[in-house]
Amino acid sequence: MDTLVSLGVVASFLWSTYALFLGGAGDPGMRMPFSLLPSAADGTAHVYLESAVSVPLFVLTGRFLEARARRGTGAALRSLAELAAKEVSVRDEHGERAVPIEQLRVGQVFVVRPGERVATDGCVTEGSSAVDLSLVTGESEPVEVSPGSALVGGAVNVGGLLLVRATAVGADTQLARITRLVTDAQAGKARAQRLADAVAGVFVPVVLSIAVTVLGFWLGAGADPQAALTACVAVLVVACPCALGLATPTALMAATGRGAQLGVLVSGPQTLEALQHVDMVVLDKTGTLTSGHMSVAQVTALPGELGQETVLRLAGAVEQGSEHPLGRSISAYARRSAGDEPPPSVREFMATPGQGVEGLVEGRRVEVVVPDGELPRVLAEALAAAESAAHTPVLVRVDGRAAALIAVGDLVRPGSYRAVDQLRRLGIRPVLATGDRKAPAQAVADALGIEDVHARCSPRKRPLWYGSCRKRGTGSRSSVTA
Repeated sequence: MDTLVSLGVVASFLWSTYALFLGGAGDPGMRMPFSLLPSAADGTAHVYLESAVSVPLFVLTGRFLEARARRGTGAALRSLAELAAKEVSVRDEHGERAVPIEQLRVGQVFVVRPGERVATDGCVTEGSSAVDLSLVTGESEPVEVSPGSALVGGAVNVGGLLLVRATAVGADTQLARITRLVTDAQAGKARAQRLADAVAGVFVPVVLSIAVTVLGFWLGAGADPQAALTACVAVLVVACPCALGLATPTALMAATGRGAQLGVLVSGPQTLEALQHVDMVVLDKTGTLTSGHMSVAQVTALPGELGQETVLRLAGAVEQGSEHPLGRSISAYARRSAGDEPPPSVREFMATPGQGVEGLVEGRRVEVVVPDGELPRVLAEALAAAESAAHTPVLVRVDGRAAALIAVGDLVRPGSYRAVDQLRRLGIRPVLATGDRKAPAQAVADALGIEDVHARCSPRKRPLWYGSCRKRGTGSRSSVTA
């Protein structure tokens, strides 16, 4: 198609230049006649300068629209690229030094400080911390790691200092494999585009043959050479497949642009073509059906002199010094509940990895820890309810006595209920697939009424739901996910 467009533009420009300077088209008072048959009896020649401008304009406009439509899904690649570390702090017998990530080798030990991303896949050799692995596993709850635990590049260290031995670098890391999956998803062409390419492959030589035939016919019929060339150029200009080249990208742009407005990124043109046959949609959990971050779901306090507001204020004050995401969510919830009232100060703060935090607040010893031992009946019932909902329970002790139980979890988005219900009304069966554990996945599925649940799905392998989306009325399958 590009060949025909180029020939049409070049031919129209060269012929128009000849007509202006040598063919009489540039004479004062010259008018271009309109007729269905070529004629140069008036001694003038036609010019096609408008075609030399408009044809490239239309073609380039279509390609601009297509590129803009791809920009939304390209943001996924840019986001993944931003997750990759640019430098890493390597520790060896010469001490600690910062080196570019390209110079890191398998077997070297590097440092991951609180708040930093893990530079590459590795194994913890020293230190303990909580790590956000939601990038790969989909788990919204941070995972406690210690010596011997495996880490993936791109994970966020939200706790203490870690020393990690690199086990994979460069293109062998899980993050690199995920990036390749996204790239491959966008590299394909729609069936309509492939058809247009096939048609253009036949269309171009046919048009060129017709143009040459027309030129030979008029010359053989004794027509003026200028008239014969005019007819030949007209065939090339009129036959430029602008509609063929613009219709498909414009349609794709309209579909993907509307999807981007609704917050939907399309992985590839094949996905759009398969939508008319889809009877099943596979939904991610973390950040899609849920908020994607830890929030306080329920606070249960023992009736007594303290009360829920006081216990929450004390727990929030202690958690101000914590770097753990659970602690930050409790602290943020306590600040919202207290309004403009500033939190009390904390003394003798101490954090125990894997257990919790404690400190002195307003003369009281406050502990926010993992529940253990016997609990009062009210708190025991709250603990069972939190575990059944796949929330993380946190026990608050004041002066050594259990005072409240706080359930923290990744809450379901309010709009997820309506979205899943609308899918069912359209005759589409929703499926939940997540890298998270079975319990939280099942809890979200139960809340939304989703029956088919797949937990612990890894993105580095071909997802188990590929090939499980059958097209209506056929035995064939499509791999459409959301």
